[in-house]
Amino acid sequence: MTCTAGNGRVLLSITGFDPTRWYNILSARRAVVLELDGPEDPSIEYAVVWKQPRGLLKRLPNLKAIFSIGAGVDHVLADPDLPDVPVVRVVSQDLTQRMVEYVVWRVLDHHRQGLFYRTHQQQKLWRSTPQPVAGETSVGIMGLGALGSAAAGAMLSLGFAVNGWSRREKSIDGVTCYHGDEGLTPFLAATDILVVLLPLTRATRGIIDFSLLERLRQNGHLGGPCLINAGRGGLQREADILQALDENILKEASLDVFEQEPLDPESRLWTHPRIFITPHISATSQPDQLGPEILAQMEDFERGEPLRNVVDRDAGY
Repeated sequence: MTCTAGNGRVLLSITGFDPTRWYNILSARRAVVLELDGPEDPSIEYAVVWKQPRGLLKRLPNLKAIFSIGAGVDHVLADPDLPDVPVVRVVSQDLTQRMVEYVVWRVLDHHRQGLFYRTHQQQKLWRSTPQPVAGETSVGIMGLGALGSAAAGAMLSLGFAVNGWSRREKSIDGVTCYHGDEGLTPFLAATDILVVLLPLTRATRGIIDFSLLERLRQNGHLGGPCLINAGRGGLQREADILQALDENILKEASLDVFEQEPLDPESRLWTHPRIFITPHISATSQPDQLGPEILAQMEDFERGEPLRNVVDRDAGY
């Protein structure tokens, strides 16, 4: 789909945080509104969204494209009345770099026994524990899109053995790749530190359950498998993660995303001694980095160029 030249208004619909920074970036080059003019608003041609109210976008009869300000688009596709226009997801070097930094941080913390040393520091105990080299630890990455592929490259550069799993067959130099339902069990059996960077779709919702966790390698050099979820909260079943930790099926977990956000103060995840929690900050979208890229896509589109990173609605990403 291509678009003829125009300069229609942009609807900015963001819930959960202050949209001011996004508004300032986008409005430097476009007419941007935060609310519709009336029950329908034919002046709006583009929507830039994060968890927009359901039913809002169907009220835009001249809408040409929807831009998600995050890598995930499940929050957009959750609207049952979503107009039949292209949905564009963010693929940004800035976002990718931030995610790679997070994955490196959490993998190295698990690999270098960070929890062991933090615990002994609190007890003022001068003790060490055997430390495998990176090549003796297998990092398995679920999701081999832009973020997963970049994370895999970073793990390879540090000397880790790297496995990857995806729904569809992929090939990455240096990575042992598995795919589909038939590849999931052998992938898990070869993995010591599981990094989940999958999109949230009908097929992946709740995929991190007890059955999956108990198939991770149990006899590796770390003394048990570790989980890192920096994908989407809907991918995990938190009761199953707690069960796997309590039954020593899982050694440790780093969780950046949750089934409900913010995480309930009463959740047992907060106080579990072997869970490390961050508040969905692994790869925060930065308006000054991503806003110009979204604007450039609009301008390219109006010159007749195709949109990039358009979501396959059937696949969900």
